[in-house]
Amino acid sequence: MTHPVMRRAVLGGLGSLFAWPYLPRLARAAGRDPRLLVVILRGGLDGISMLQPVGDPAFAALRGADAGDSVPLDGMFALHANMPKLLGMIREGEALALHAAHTPYRGRSHFDGQDVLESGLPRVTTGERTGWLNRALVALPRAGRVAPPKGLAVAPVVPVIMQGPAPVETWQLQQFRYADEDLVARLLDLYEARDPRLAEALRSGAMLDHMMQEVPPGQPGAERVRGRPNFVTEAAAAARIMARPDGPRVAALGLNGWDTHASQGTARGNLANRLGALDDALGALREGMGPVWPDTVVAVVTEFGRTARLNGTGGTDHGMATAALLLGGRLKGGRVIADWPGLAPEQLHEGRDLRPTTDLRAVLAGVMVEHLQLDPAAIAQVFPDSQAVRPHPGLIRT
Repeated sequence: MTHPVMRRAVLGGLGSLFAWPYLPRLARAAGRDPRLLVVILRGGLDGISMLQPVGDPAFAALRGADAGDSVPLDGMFALHANMPKLLGMIREGEALALHAAHTPYRGRSHFDGQDVLESGLPRVTTGERTGWLNRALVALPRAGRVAPPKGLAVAPVVPVIMQGPAPVETWQLQQFRYADEDLVARLLDLYEARDPRLAEALRSGAMLDHMMQEVPPGQPGAERVRGRPNFVTEAAAAARIMARPDGPRVAALGLNGWDTHASQGTARGNLANRLGALDDALGALREGMGPVWPDTVVAVVTEFGRTARLNGTGGTDHGMATAALLLGGRLKGGRVIADWPGLAPEQLHEGRDLRPTTDLRAVLAGVMVEHLQLDPAAIAQVFPDSQAVRPHPGLIRT
């Protein structure tokens, strides 16, 4: 029999996701212009290492030797010690964590897992498809804006999550830094005469590259830490672009490198460094959003988690459920939401993975209804074939 503390570690007395009659709680405050940024950790985040279930007796046997230092959040969960900025936001009520969360996908392919995560469909699809964030953009109310809502993808090409009929700006950190302003001017003169569309693309790229390279003094991540990847540049640029008065209503940002098959290094090493880099990026987002932070929600998600046990090379293989994060100035934060399934051998999915108990679509739908003011009836368009998935209530302060 499963111990009740193990089965349901839900702060604030939240019940099961699917056992309540949904009552819309729309934030209709005058003058609001809400924004949503989805950060995709590509490669499969080991949520058990980031948000450690230290209150589960099975955790120490599975991960104790590699877990490293962590900071308790409650009687069940502790946050990895390399994430002090996130810890501060949780303690200030501006962030919450979710555990044992997953999409409907139950395979172990990065490509298929990301397809389901980004398409919002319950299964892998082939052929032309659209992304759930673009479909949400189509359904958004204008919130006082004259022009239709638009989106942003900080990526070389439009990712699946942002594909669709709604307008999307796509920007990337350019390898060519546009350092020679005279060369840029000459190229613009040439393109203006022969290809105005290409000239506009060059002009936009140069402007964005300048924005992305500017890291204001004192901003989180301005000082690099040895061994950490630099996630701050893209995060800071996304924040500044979204913070403009006419900035995008929704945006997607991908951070790569979370596939930790060997030498994972949760205490010290690859994963510890990446969690620190993610923490820097989250701090840069909060700082860069400035006055629009109270009207912003950042959702940090990944395609799947990792196996509960370390493999023979000190890494973890592709798994199932994992952790996710929500951040923002209007969140009912300061808590962990988890219908905890347990890590004992008989509690694991297929004897190897954290079992999914929270449908990630329900959480994202709750954010869209309560924060983006999306009509609850539109959720079926955003997440097709999701009739059994009800938007999670009580995520946003009204």
